[in-house]
Amino acid sequence: MGDSSDSVSVDMETIPLGGKELLIKTGYGSVSVAVFGDQDKPALITYPDLALNHLSCFQGLFFVPEAFSLLLHNFCIYHISPPGHELGAAVMSPDEPVLSVDELADQVAGVLDYFGLGAVMCMGVTAGAYILTLFAIKYSQRVLGLIVVSPLCKAPSWTEWLYNKVLSNLLYFYGMSGLVKDLLLMRFFSKDVRGGAQVPESDTVQTCRRLLGERQSPNVLRFLEAINGRSDITDGLKKLRCCSLIFVGDNSAFHSEALHMTSKLDRRYSALVEVQACGSVVTEEQPDAMLIPMEYFLTRYGFYRPSQFSVSPRSPLSPKCISPELFTPESMGVKLKPIKTRISLQV
Repeated sequence: MGDSSDSVSVDMETIPLGGKELLIKTGYGSVSVAVFGDQDKPALITYPDLALNHLSCFQGLFFVPEAFSLLLHNFCIYHISPPGHELGAAVMSPDEPVLSVDELADQVAGVLDYFGLGAVMCMGVTAGAYILTLFAIKYSQRVLGLIVVSPLCKAPSWTEWLYNKVLSNLLYFYGMSGLVKDLLLMRFFSKDVRGGAQVPESDTVQTCRRLLGERQSPNVLRFLEAINGRSDITDGLKKLRCCSLIFVGDNSAFHSEALHMTSKLDRRYSALVEVQACGSVVTEEQPDAMLIPMEYFLTRYGFYRPSQFSVSPRSPLSPKCISPELFTPESMGVKLKPIKTRISLQV
């Protein structure tokens, strides 16, 4: 583990699958990091969306056995939570300053410094995707690759700004009420899984609703204010030198943002995957749809899944069966649309 005079760690609790959650003190305040895997391996940094943490934003993806084996075989996972979003977090002191998105990106750099990490792979969802994209722009030498889900890159539109202001007022006056949870679930998931009068909520949505009830509303409000005050980083996308893989659900409220980001990236080094009948948090709603594109993407860096898992009908890829053309830069400019999920396969 790295050492830094500006950083200390506190074991908060042992978390499932052998991980540890640490509270890291950086030059921009304390931040929780859940660490899974062998720290001698390359690092994969994750950052969740508003009001979520690693449990509510990435659990679905890591519960896919092939994705778990792909990622844990190749990486040590560092799940960074927005300040005050970690498991069991208390209400943050009013004396603590509200960090801007730039400071949150700098905080990520502080986490890397603490663990002694060099260049890392990044995976972020919506607000978290913005933070990690901004981090990649500011610290380009420290990012190997960027996997973003329903990303943000422009300043809020008037519609989003007003929506966020309404949500801010509700959080301030009523806390994490049922209405606030409903608005957040609309942000995260498609209508099909949210259910309705005749159709119950899916298990995924019910679990997320329960976990939202554990968030401290003042802490969520802080992150929301930072995201609502974000600037347009479109011009900075041209500075990215890493390969980028973009996922977005075709029912996501941020679908147009993902398309805009894709159009501004170098198409030789980026790819877009649009997932049918899915909302913004693809990692929870349709994590299976992410597996094959991630395998192609990570193979570019020499990463692969253990061969004992290669018999899966959902993901038959292995380094030996991938066409050499897929290793060329031009291959990353292919737009993969549509990706169909929930297909019945017979083996």
